[in-house]
Amino acid sequence: MRIYHFSEQPCPEAWGEQNASLRVNLASRNCDPRAMAEHYHHRLDEWLLADELGLDIMINEHHATATCATPVAAVPLAILARQTKRARLLTLGYPIANRLDPVRVAEELAMIDVISRGRLEMGFVRGVPYEVPLSQRSAVGQMGRFWEAHDLILKAMTSIDGPFDWQGEHFQYRNVNVWPRVYQQPHPPVWITGRSPQNIREIAERGYVLGTFLSGFHTKGLFDQYRRACAELARPAPAPERFSYLGIVAIAEDAKEAMRRAELMVGYLRTSGRVAEPFSTPPGYFSLADATKMVKARGKRGITARDGKFVDTHHGAIADLVKAGIMFVGTPDEVTSQINDFVDSVGGLGHLLLMGHAGHLSHADAMDQIALVAREVLPRVQRQRSSADLAQSSRAASG
Repeated sequence: MRIYHFSEQPCPEAWGEQNASLRVNLASRNCDPRAMAEHYHHRLDEWLLADELGLDIMINEHHATATCATPVAAVPLAILARQTKRARLLTLGYPIANRLDPVRVAEELAMIDVISRGRLEMGFVRGVPYEVPLSQRSAVGQMGRFWEAHDLILKAMTSIDGPFDWQGEHFQYRNVNVWPRVYQQPHPPVWITGRSPQNIREIAERGYVLGTFLSGFHTKGLFDQYRRACAELARPAPAPERFSYLGIVAIAEDAKEAMRRAELMVGYLRTSGRVAEPFSTPPGYFSLADATKMVKARGKRGITARDGKFVDTHHGAIADLVKAGIMFVGTPDEVTSQINDFVDSVGGLGHLLLMGHAGHLSHADAMDQIALVAREVLPRVQRQRSSADLAQSSRAASG
């Protein structure tokens, strides 16, 4: 199993209670560019340490928000493609349904793949609902745009004999001819996030890595949907490498220090839902079934833990977030145990995406967390997974 270090590169100075909404309509006067420069440099240094110590790297992008000041994932990816040596570089990801120019996306990612000498993991996402208005697009028909953009990007990457014409429903080009040619053939590995049965089936049909974020122990149901889709398609059972999960980690040699770090990081969850009402539910983004669930939940967002308790993702206590599998908190021994328990509960996964920096956590704390995860957690988790895989293979052979 691989572990990726992740940060949303936040601007926590703008998270004050005076700003009711931290997304879409928050004036950029709330961002101090000098402070943000320090944040960017610190996050890049943390990713470089992750690479040095054997972790992989994850980048994402959001727009017009203080919770993630990475509006162009290609920028840090390009820097890290040159400055890192061995880490896989995952973007999860590019909101391609909202991007106006899929061919430009193909060009950006192809160049990053070449500079990194084939270390790019190419993740595509639908994008969060409140960023739809920023894209000058409608949420209606968004998934149609998503899959057409996906098809165009992959065709652009794999067509190596000169220009081709594309006249689709959403995108039209007379001449598509992407340079440079991607380093990984036929194209970099594709990841896609998903939660609905239909979306997960489409991901399974293509054999892509399924990405899930902060879904806790509910993740097993999502992975099982993927497994069922493979069975219905008469395909082999998917390997753990087809599954990924993102959680938040707060780790320290001392349990009290780990909890202090968790209190600083949980601010990410507390603030990420602060969105001006007109932008939270654009017409057409949610299905009727999902919209009905939201109304019944009366604005609460959360999951049910294994003990049956509902855990509010945004406001739940840290202990409950740990029980729900949203956070991994404690000493290296405790975090390793929590991760192994989670992986076993979901039936295995090949990629663990750990948000090791969030909220008001300091650069020094983040660097220490990266070192602890790389030196104390990763080797033990990998040994545990190898033993589990061996036991499973033995049972299959004897059965």
